[in-house]
Amino acid sequence: MIVAIIAVVGIGAYKVGQRSPIAVPEPPVEARDQPSLTSPAAPSLAAANPHADIAAPHGMPAPHPAAPSTAADQPPSAAPGYRFAHFKVGNSNVKAILTDGPIVWVGTSGGVIRYDTQKEEHRLYDVRAGLLSNGIFHLSRLGDRLAVGTYGGGLSLFDEAKDDWTNYNIQHGLGDAFIYDLLQLPNGDIWIATWSGANLIRGGKLDDASAWTTFTVASTEGGLPNDWVYGLAQGKNGEVWFATEGGLARYIDGQWTNWKHADGLGAPYELVKDQIEFQRDPAKESSHHARQKVEMGLQGVDVAYNPNYIVALYVDDEGNVWCGTWGGGLARFDGTSWKHFTMADGLPANHVFMIEAAENGAMWVGTSNGMSHFDGKSFETLTTKNGLYANNVFSLARGDDGSLWVGSFGGVARFVGLQEKYR
Repeated sequence: MIVAIIAVVGIGAYKVGQRSPIAVPEPPVEARDQPSLTSPAAPSLAAANPHADIAAPHGMPAPHPAAPSTAADQPPSAAPGYRFAHFKVGNSNVKAILTDGPIVWVGTSGGVIRYDTQKEEHRLYDVRAGLLSNGIFHLSRLGDRLAVGTYGGGLSLFDEAKDDWTNYNIQHGLGDAFIYDLLQLPNGDIWIATWSGANLIRGGKLDDASAWTTFTVASTEGGLPNDWVYGLAQGKNGEVWFATEGGLARYIDGQWTNWKHADGLGAPYELVKDQIEFQRDPAKESSHHARQKVEMGLQGVDVAYNPNYIVALYVDDEGNVWCGTWGGGLARFDGTSWKHFTMADGLPANHVFMIEAAENGAMWVGTSNGMSHFDGKSFETLTTKNGLYANNVFSLARGDDGSLWVGSFGGVARFVGLQEKYR
């Protein structure tokens, strides 16, 4: 079923009623380990968790409740100086967005949407088209093909010219069928982040079984601190950084090093305990998270706080490594020492889901309660009042025309003229 969609356009005032070009079927969502929270009065753990809208055999949080009160059905406030439009994609998180000239690819839990901004045409790719899973975690370009990291369906590569999908899964060498990130290095090597370690494919030879290596906690003797890998980034000196559920890792010249909360990653609990809006503890709902908590010495913390859990990863032009943590705020590592940024510094929330480059060395930071522009000194925050589709922000991409595409729960906001505000 294709749902009827309404876009909201704002520039100094808002208009309601323009048809949106993006529509996507809303597949049924299966709850596994726990019920979702349903109270619209406050943000729920499920509604803000970047993994929550897809059923999780590993014990991740449960599906979303009905869209929270911050969703796009409420008209946004006036947004002087820039314009925005909303595109609804159903009951799912938009975890990945990729812009490619006039084409915007949107990853949802219902498949991948290709939207032509010039022709205002869209097409949905899902399991009927050749994907092995409709849950999308990652989108990027791998040569002339679209790389799609899926939830339980492995890695899918799409050759648009041939309208053909090629799928890679555990039998090809993947550590896991859950693919959260992909990084290709200048030498052609490909790294893949999975929930059972990290894969290295030397030379990018995906069809050569001998080129594949899987790195896990066991195989690296603890160098990789946790097998659940969420993010990859290349450093200034060619090293590769790994965001995991158990800390930050670095790989260079065959050597592994890692940093955890005990080393300075993530703000201390005493500093942020009064700022955590999610009182429901995932460790009480999932055996996986319960084990993680014991391993990290957090048994006495019964709210959504795990500073070792890095959801977002970014390396800036100076080589600083930025980590978005689960309740511990934003952390910066300069190679020697750590610095934390929390709500006390202006961050809209301490659960950070997205970090992307902005202009002039600044960053965009997506959280469970808005998106901030951070210039290294101060945070300026956007919410639904300023044009976001919803306040939980999971993904962002910049268009060639200067537009910003921001993915949230239930939809996408497109901003035109927003970047110019900060130039």
